[in-house]
Amino acid sequence: MGEDKPNKISVLYVDDEEHNLMSFKATFRIKYNVFTAISGEEAIKILDDNHIEIIITDQRMPNMTGVQFLESILDRHADAMRILLTGYADLNAVIDAVNKGKIFHYLTKPWNEEELDSTIQRAYDVYKLRKDEKELTEKLGVTNSQLEFLLRQQLLS
Repeated sequence: MGEDKPNKISVLYVDDEEHNLMSFKATFRIKYNVFTAISGEEAIKILDDNHIEIIITDQRMPNMTGVQFLESILDRHADAMRILLTGYADLNAVIDAVNKGKIFHYLTKPWNEEELDSTIQRAYDVYKLRKDEKELTEKLGVTNSQLEFLLRQQLLS
């Protein structure tokens, strides 16, 4: 598991193969705040206890596929960007991931470090834009309410 490090993107990597988890962590731990989970169930616990911006999951895992995992977390962790990673050319998994797991991107295994890093960066850019837009919309709603209140006060005077 990773530790909170300021100003680093928090990335959760889910894979049932221990050596893939170690490889991912060794590759990206300096650049990102890396969390790893060996199963969807473990990943859900990490998500419930930590603020995660990017989720990368393998598709083929026992008990719960990557798509099932992503679909199961949509309600509670809708803002996190989701990336599906698989070693199999499984078109149905990709279609399910897009439709059910609302993925941002799909990559094949073995992953290429530069391509994965670039995908994480692009996913974070979209995450940040959505977060900023949400905050601006909330501020606009508050401002609108304040203006409506002032207008009502003017009309009553």
